[in-house]
Amino acid sequence: MPRLDLRGDTRARKRIGKAFESLIALQARLRAPNGCPWDREQTHDSLRTYLVEETYEVLDALDSGDARKFADELGDLLLQIVFHAELAAEAEKFDIADVIEQIYTKMVRRHPHVFGKVRAETSADVLKKWEQLKAEERAKNKVSDAKAPDASILDAVPRSLPGLLEAHQLTRRAANVGFDWQDVKGIFDKLAEETAELKESLASGDGRAEEIEEEVGDLLFVGVNLARFLGFDAEIALKKANRKFAQRFREMERIAASRGLSLSDALWNEVKNANRKDTARKRRAVSATELRSVL
Repeated sequence: MPRLDLRGDTRARKRIGKAFESLIALQARLRAPNGCPWDREQTHDSLRTYLVEETYEVLDALDSGDARKFADELGDLLLQIVFHAELAAEAEKFDIADVIEQIYTKMVRRHPHVFGKVRAETSADVLKKWEQLKAEERAKNKVSDAKAPDASILDAVPRSLPGLLEAHQLTRRAANVGFDWQDVKGIFDKLAEETAELKESLASGDGRAEEIEEEVGDLLFVGVNLARFLGFDAEIALKKANRKFAQRFREMERIAASRGLSLSDALWNEVKNANRKDTARKRRAVSATELRSVL
């Protein structure tokens, strides 16, 4: 079994280059005629599921705060990129060098405030310029067609994205070119408006399912916009809320079983209050530790 030995490579660039080249060679070996049967059977389409799964596992590792686990999951995600590049190289379409060259060139082109004479004083300036550059790139790459609509900054948002992520990307890109709320109060007002419309649709009694679904969608969209405006990703925030609910529900099940009780709102509130007190205690402990480190 080949081992990756980076001992003796003291220079970071040399070490990184050796590690990356070894990974590429390893994947090529797995795809070779005398390699792994499973790897040899894979296609771009068959690997789609793994690409999504590995991305979410990276996010879980990031949330865990475990650096070793985070590095491990990033490696799994990197392997997917190398795997797809190897498949493309076998088909003589492109290879990993093309992948790196394209992103390298793109990053230089999209940072004229670093590599050119454009000025950008804040992150907002950078993001706004990014969207302008990307719009220009899309306009240049778009096939000339009199019937085709003009290029939009929203064109680059994949329609295959999960709903929450798509909503975040749509509103983020719009905000980057100045189409955004003035303050959070406006979003709360919109949230109240959409809530009222949903209640009205439900109260009418004759609201069609499609109309109610549309109102629910509008409400969710505003919720995503609120998270994005406050600097959070709605998908990640919801994942954390899911984990919190699951943890509390399991604790409620445990307590109910130990006391011979049924699940109830009262038991749920008991668990929730205990969880809040524990969270507050941990926060106080962290604050005290930080204070001692300063003193």
